[in-house]
Amino acid sequence: LESSLLTQPWASVCFGESAFLAKACFRDTGYILLISDLSGIWYESADAKAVGQRSKELNKRLTVHVSSFLHHLRKLMCPLLAGQPDATTSFSCHHTAGGLSLHVKSELSGLPFYWDFHCCPAPVEMVSCHLVRPLIRMSLALQYQVQELTSLLLQKDAEIEDYRESGAALSRDRLRTEPFQEETFQQNFMAEVRSSAS
Repeated sequence: LESSLLTQPWASVCFGESAFLAKACFRDTGYILLISDLSGIWYESADAKAVGQRSKELNKRLTVHVSSFLHHLRKLMCPLLAGQPDATTSFSCHHTAGGLSLHVKSELSGLPFYWDFHCCPAPVEMVSCHLVRPLIRMSLALQYQVQELTSLLLQKDAEIEDYRESGAALSRDRLRTEPFQEETFQQNFMAEVRSSAS
C-alpha cells in the first residue's frame, strides 16, 4: 500500500477552518492515509481485519462485507482529495494526544455511516519519502529551469541589442521591453519567498 501511496499526489483539503495536505490509497486489502498541516504529519494504515473490527464498533446496524466498507470509504475520500467533496458527507478533525483524528459521517445503503481515521505521527522515513525528497527534487528541477530561462532571456536581450545596433527599429513601441536584470530578479524572488514563509 505504501508503495502505491508514493504515486498519489498531495491534495489540499479543508476540515472546518483548518487546511491540510492529504493523500490516500484504498485497496480491497486495506488503506493508508497521510495527512499534514505542515507543522506535523500523521498517518494511518489499516488492513481489512482492522477495518472490519472498527466498522462493527462504529456501524452496528450495517452488515456488509469489509470490501464494501473500503469501497465506500474510497468513494467518500476520492472526491474530497479531487477538490469536489460530496455535500452529503461531513468531515471533521481534531488533535488527540500525540495524533490526529478524522471523523467522517455519511450514508451507506440508506443507513448512517460513520468512520474514524486514527492517525499517529508519521515516522521520519515516511516523511522523508513522501514529502522531503519529492520537495527537494522539485526544488532542484525548478532551480535548473530558472537557470535555463535566465540564460535564454540574456541571449534574447543580446540578440535584440544586436538588431538595434544594426539599425532595426520596433514597428510598435508598446512591444519595447527593458533588458532583463538577473540580480534584481533574484533579489525580488527571495524577498517573495521570505514574505510567504513568514
